[in-house]
Amino acid sequence: MARHPSGGSEDGTGVNLQYSGEEKIAVGPGVVWAFVTDPGKVGRCMPEVKEVAVQDQTHVDAVVQVAVGPVRGKFKLKVELLPDASGRRIDMKISGGGFGSAVDMTAGADVVDAGDGTTLLKWSGQAIARGPVAAVGGRVLDAQAKKLIEQAFANVRRELSAPMVDQA
Repeated sequence: MARHPSGGSEDGTGVNLQYSGEEKIAVGPGVVWAFVTDPGKVGRCMPEVKEVAVQDQTHVDAVVQVAVGPVRGKFKLKVELLPDASGRRIDMKISGGGFGSAVDMTAGADVVDAGDGTTLLKWSGQAIARGPVAAVGGRVLDAQAKKLIEQAFANVRRELSAPMVDQA
Protein backbone atom coordinates (compact mmCIF):
# COMPACT_ATOMS: atom_id res chain seq x y z
CA MET A 1 0.00 0.00 0.00
CA ALA A 2 2.09 2.90 -1.19
CA ARG A 3 0.86 6.33 -0.26
CA HIS A 4 2.66 9.36 -1.52
CA PRO A 5 1.39 12.77 -0.46
CA SER A 6 2.81 15.46 -2.68
CA GLY A 7 2.13 17.97 0.03
CA GLY A 8 0.23 21.20 0.05
CA SER A 9 0.91 24.78 -0.88
CA GLU A 10 -0.87 28.01 -0.24
CA ASP A 11 -2.04 30.13 -3.14
CA GLY A 12 -4.02 33.33 -3.16
CA THR A 13 -7.41 31.64 -2.75
CA GLY A 14 -6.79 29.02 -0.07
CA VAL A 15 -4.69 25.99 0.70
CA ASN A 16 -4.07 23.59 -2.18
CA LEU A 17 -3.44 19.94 -1.23
CA GLN A 18 -2.50 17.02 -3.48
CA TYR A 19 -2.14 13.32 -2.69
CA SER A 20 -1.85 9.97 -4.44
CA GLY A 21 -1.53 6.34 -3.48
CA GLU A 22 -2.93 2.90 -4.05
CA GLU A 23 -4.90 0.18 -2.31
CA LYS A 24 -4.64 -3.52 -3.12
CA ILE A 25 -8.10 -5.06 -2.87
CA ALA A 26 -8.67 -8.81 -2.55
CA VAL A 27 -11.45 -9.03 -5.17
CA GLY A 28 -11.55 -8.75 -8.95
CA PRO A 29 -11.87 -5.49 -10.88
CA GLY A 30 -15.54 -6.05 -11.78
CA VAL A 31 -16.49 -6.12 -8.09
CA VAL A 32 -14.39 -3.03 -7.38
CA TRP A 33 -15.92 -1.19 -10.34
CA ALA A 34 -19.47 -1.96 -9.19
CA PHE A 35 -18.60 -0.62 -5.73
CA VAL A 36 -16.84 2.61 -6.79
CA THR A 37 -19.64 3.53 -9.19
CA ASP A 38 -22.35 3.14 -6.51
CA PRO A 39 -22.93 6.59 -4.96
CA GLY A 40 -24.34 5.20 -1.72
CA LYS A 41 -21.37 2.91 -1.14
CA VAL A 42 -18.89 5.65 -2.02
CA GLY A 43 -20.66 8.09 0.30
CA ARG A 44 -20.49 5.69 3.22
CA CYS A 45 -16.70 5.33 2.77
CA MET A 46 -16.07 8.98 3.62
CA PRO A 47 -14.35 9.30 7.00
CA GLU A 48 -16.50 10.60 9.86
CA VAL A 49 -19.64 10.42 7.69
CA LYS A 50 -22.84 11.25 9.59
CA GLU A 51 -25.44 11.23 6.78
CA VAL A 52 -25.61 9.97 3.19
CA ALA A 53 -28.41 10.84 0.76
CA VAL A 54 -28.22 9.37 -2.74
CA GLN A 55 -29.70 11.82 -5.28
CA ASP A 56 -29.38 9.68 -8.43
CA GLN A 57 -26.98 7.23 -10.15
CA THR A 58 -24.04 9.65 -10.02
CA HIS A 59 -24.81 12.12 -7.21
CA VAL A 60 -24.76 11.80 -3.45
CA ASP A 61 -24.96 14.36 -0.64
CA ALA A 62 -23.14 13.68 2.61
CA VAL A 63 -22.61 15.29 5.99
CA VAL A 64 -19.22 14.64 7.58
CA GLN A 65 -17.70 15.64 10.90
CA VAL A 66 -14.57 17.78 10.44
CA ALA A 67 -11.87 18.45 13.02
CA VAL A 68 -8.79 20.38 11.92
CA GLY A 69 -6.91 21.78 14.89
CA PRO A 70 -9.34 23.98 16.83
CA VAL A 71 -11.80 24.15 13.90
CA ARG A 72 -14.57 21.58 14.42
CA GLY A 73 -18.01 21.09 12.94
CA LYS A 74 -20.00 19.47 10.16
CA PHE A 75 -19.42 19.89 6.44
CA LYS A 76 -22.21 19.33 3.91
CA LEU A 77 -20.73 17.84 0.74
CA LYS A 78 -22.05 17.23 -2.76
CA VAL A 79 -20.34 14.38 -4.61
CA GLU A 80 -20.55 13.68 -8.32
CA LEU A 81 -19.24 10.38 -9.69
CA LEU A 82 -17.87 10.49 -13.24
CA PRO A 83 -17.27 6.89 -14.38
CA ASP A 84 -15.29 6.39 -17.58
CA ALA A 85 -17.00 4.27 -20.24
CA SER A 86 -13.97 1.94 -20.24
CA GLY A 87 -14.90 0.66 -16.78
CA ARG A 88 -11.35 1.27 -15.62
CA ARG A 89 -11.40 4.84 -14.23
CA ILE A 90 -13.69 6.76 -11.91
CA ASP A 91 -13.38 10.48 -11.30
CA MET A 92 -15.17 12.43 -8.57
CA LYS A 93 -15.98 16.05 -7.91
CA ILE A 94 -16.66 16.96 -4.30
CA SER A 95 -17.66 20.39 -3.08
CA GLY A 96 -19.19 21.85 0.02
CA GLY A 97 -18.40 23.29 3.37
CA GLY A 98 -19.59 24.43 6.72
CA PHE A 99 -18.93 26.87 9.56
CA GLY A 100 -17.62 29.51 7.13
CA SER A 101 -15.18 27.18 5.37
CA ALA A 102 -15.35 25.64 1.92
CA VAL A 103 -13.62 22.81 0.09
CA ASP A 104 -13.49 21.84 -3.57
CA MET A 105 -11.94 18.50 -4.39
CA THR A 106 -11.34 16.39 -7.44
CA ALA A 107 -10.28 12.78 -7.11
CA GLY A 108 -9.80 9.91 -9.46
CA ALA A 109 -8.93 6.25 -9.33
CA ASP A 110 -7.77 3.73 -11.89
CA VAL A 111 -9.14 0.21 -11.39
CA VAL A 112 -6.26 -2.08 -12.39
CA ASP A 113 -6.47 -5.88 -12.65
CA ALA A 114 -3.46 -7.18 -10.68
CA GLY A 115 -3.74 -10.54 -12.48
CA ASP A 116 -4.06 -12.68 -9.35
CA GLY A 117 -7.73 -12.18 -8.54
CA THR A 118 -6.97 -8.88 -6.85
CA THR A 119 -7.32 -5.28 -7.96
CA LEU A 120 -5.15 -2.22 -7.52
CA LEU A 121 -7.05 1.01 -6.93
CA LYS A 122 -4.52 3.69 -7.93
CA TRP A 123 -5.88 7.02 -6.71
CA SER A 124 -5.04 10.69 -6.68
CA GLY A 125 -6.81 13.71 -5.33
CA GLN A 126 -6.52 17.45 -5.08
CA ALA A 127 -8.36 19.78 -2.75
CA ILE A 128 -8.57 23.51 -2.21
CA ALA A 129 -9.72 24.64 1.22
CA ARG A 130 -10.83 28.18 2.08
CA GLY A 131 -11.97 29.93 5.25
CA PRO A 132 -11.21 29.04 8.87
CA VAL A 133 -10.29 25.46 8.02
CA ALA A 134 -7.57 26.74 5.65
CA ALA A 135 -6.43 29.39 8.13
CA VAL A 136 -5.45 26.69 10.64
CA GLY A 137 -2.20 26.39 8.78
CA GLY A 138 -0.69 24.31 6.04
CA ARG A 139 0.97 21.66 8.19
CA VAL A 140 -2.01 20.87 10.42
CA LEU A 141 -4.44 20.93 7.50
CA ASP A 142 -2.07 18.91 5.32
CA ALA A 143 -1.71 16.17 7.95
CA GLN A 144 -5.46 15.96 8.55
CA ALA A 145 -6.35 16.00 4.85
CA LYS A 146 -3.77 13.29 4.13
CA LYS A 147 -5.22 11.14 6.91
CA LEU A 148 -8.80 11.60 5.68
CA ILE A 149 -8.17 10.86 1.99
CA GLU A 150 -6.07 7.80 2.82
CA GLN A 151 -8.79 6.62 5.20
CA ALA A 152 -11.50 7.03 2.54
CA PHE A 153 -9.67 4.78 0.05
CA ALA A 154 -8.71 2.32 2.83
CA ASN A 155 -12.42 2.16 3.72
CA VAL A 156 -13.17 1.09 0.14
CA ARG A 157 -10.57 -1.68 0.48
CA ARG A 158 -11.93 -2.72 3.89
CA GLU A 159 -15.54 -2.83 2.68
CA LEU A 160 -14.62 -4.91 -0.37
CA SER A 161 -12.33 -7.25 1.59
CA ALA A 162 -14.93 -8.00 4.28
CA PRO A 163 -16.33 -11.54 4.38
CA MET A 164 -19.73 -12.01 2.73
CA VAL A 165 -19.15 -9.14 0.28
CA ASP A 166 -22.00 -9.00 -2.24
CA GLN A 167 -20.31 -9.80 -5.53
CA ALA A 168 -23.45 -9.72 -7.68
